[in-house]
Amino acid sequence: MSAAETAGGDRLVDRVRTELARGAPDAAFDRVATAQIAQRSSGLVVDSLSIAELSGALAAEFSGAGVLQPLLERPGTTDVLVNGAEQVWVDDGSGLTRAEVRFSTQEAVRALACRLAASCGRRLDDSSPFVDAVLADGTRLHAVLPPVAAVPTLSLRIVARRRWRLGDLDAAGMMAPGVADLLRACVGARLSLLLSGGTGTGKTTLLAALLAEAGPRERIVTIEDARELAVDHPHVVSLVTRSANIERSGAIDLAELVRQSLRMRADRVVVGEFRGAEMIELLAALNTGHAGGAATVHANSTRDVPSRLVALAALGGMPADVLQAQTASAIELLVHLRRAGSGLREVSEIALAPQPGEAPGANLVWSMADGPGPRARALRRLLRERGRQDDTVPELLS
Repeated sequence: MSAAETAGGDRLVDRVRTELARGAPDAAFDRVATAQIAQRSSGLVVDSLSIAELSGALAAEFSGAGVLQPLLERPGTTDVLVNGAEQVWVDDGSGLTRAEVRFSTQEAVRALACRLAASCGRRLDDSSPFVDAVLADGTRLHAVLPPVAAVPTLSLRIVARRRWRLGDLDAAGMMAPGVADLLRACVGARLSLLLSGGTGTGKTTLLAALLAEAGPRERIVTIEDARELAVDHPHVVSLVTRSANIERSGAIDLAELVRQSLRMRADRVVVGEFRGAEMIELLAALNTGHAGGAATVHANSTRDVPSRLVALAALGGMPADVLQAQTASAIELLVHLRRAGSGLREVSEIALAPQPGEAPGANLVWSMADGPGPRARALRRLLRERGRQDDTVPELLS
């Protein structure tokens, strides 16, 4: 689209906005009526197909994500990132690529960010220049305005539209041969799992697929900052945190939700991501009979998980030695994900939870690079103890 066409489109949108403002402010959005206003405002005479196209574009502008809406609706999109008017990036599951979409001005980016924030009941302006919120469809919104950022910046993370099963991820190439069978056995044995990896490596997707393998009579309670876990299971209860209101009161954090979940007759308690004090609450729960729980954490490898947990536990006032003792009995299996050079997400390491005094790497069960590790037999014995017979213990551990 040329600069002239973009400017003309912006003028048309302004005219329609002005025309709508003269009507009932609480009227429902009517695509055809809005398109007809656009015809009158622009002097265009269009047929019904053009009306549909025009009304769709205006709907995106007034009630959707504007020029970003087609990217958000594109199958496979997980993230859309905007670094000012000239840079829009999209991740379709294979890594970030530059999109052809552009904004006409920096003010247009700011206007979209403010409108999206307002739709969530959140404030975004000079006095409150950043926001973290969830849109009506579940999309996670983060926005930052100047002068905190050099240009208006948006990050949109799309909630999973598909409920993945472990077999789907295996077929998609996320796992080496035998890994899916091993993970399925670990879920069946009710091992407590901690998934690690960087941003966008598929931790939430894999966690949802693993939870789908739980027995159909089990009750799963998930706890998240934003509802992202799409679990194909008949009995899932989702709890989501709440931010403070404009008076800075009414916040409900992850730690409080973990405490509430313990009164909900949960068979498995799941925290979408460890970020701080809620880790202490979940470790306590896993040490008091709630086997089979799970969580995710940002880390570079299974070796880095212990130090990452120490740092997070410190936020809740838990000393490192107490954390190690709690972790050793509460978290049983570590699963690490990474992005390969091609951008493909893959399970790269599986390890037992490290024991106090254990050398780094000595807890490795399996790695993409080296195959079975020094603790492969230990996991095999653990699975047998949990009722997994020889014919169901994966050959990956042999």
